[in-house]
Amino acid sequence: MPLAHELGSLAQEIAKEAGELARRRRTEGVAVAATKSALADIVTEADREVELLIRSRLAAERPDDGFLGEESGAERGTSDITWVVDPIDGTVNYAYGIPSYAVSIAAVAGEPEPQRWQGLAGVVFNPASGELFHAVRDGGAWLDGTRLTVNAEPTAAGALVATGFGYRPETHAGDLARLTRVMPIARDVRRIGAASLDLSFVAAGRLDAYFERGLSPWDHAAGGLLVAEAGGMVGYLPPDHHGRALIVAAGPALFEKLLSLASD
Repeated sequence: MPLAHELGSLAQEIAKEAGELARRRRTEGVAVAATKSALADIVTEADREVELLIRSRLAAERPDDGFLGEESGAERGTSDITWVVDPIDGTVNYAYGIPSYAVSIAAVAGEPEPQRWQGLAGVVFNPASGELFHAVRDGGAWLDGTRLTVNAEPTAAGALVATGFGYRPETHAGDLARLTRVMPIARDVRRIGAASLDLSFVAAGRLDAYFERGLSPWDHAAGGLLVAEAGGMVGYLPPDHHGRALIVAAGPALFEKLLSLASD
């Protein structure tokens, strides 16, 4: 079995196990463990427990690989592979009981930096819906057993676009100004609250495009590969004065226009 497919199969297996743990902990009640960058940016006890499960399972199967996780930081391995993990993407949704959260696991080769790595495999699993999005390099993007393709171009009514807003109050004005620039090409906007699902939905044609400033590598590592393998494009622009890089994902017909409008 080619390496990318082997990594993808392992990621799917672990994501489903981790997602079931997250779902079970949600039914038992959520305890907020801490805040991160801002008061609104929370981490739950389940985040930490789920990441520990993923990390221990990966270490048992592939002890030489590196790991980059939202809750436990980065650790380089002796192989060329790094696992980039968000144990519960959409933690605020999770805490409030909104069924839009996901386990995101990606395997990348090379330097563990988004513009330098090569994505090999990615999985986004929503435990609440049971949907498993997965992709391997040069093997396509899939929702369970159905191959995914981005929308060729928006309808005459405009593009269905998703975005997100940072937790820091001082960034909100810039985010809203960016959305205002994009609105002339949009039929409507979605704010789902989990970047991995936003990107998965672009890959699946449920959204035409997605853009946001301030994502971390684990937010988009798996979802970005899904978009690319579904025939879409993913681009990055340098950090703004708040240190937040911009990510844009869309089909080829819309990508350049959206990248131009979303740029500061």
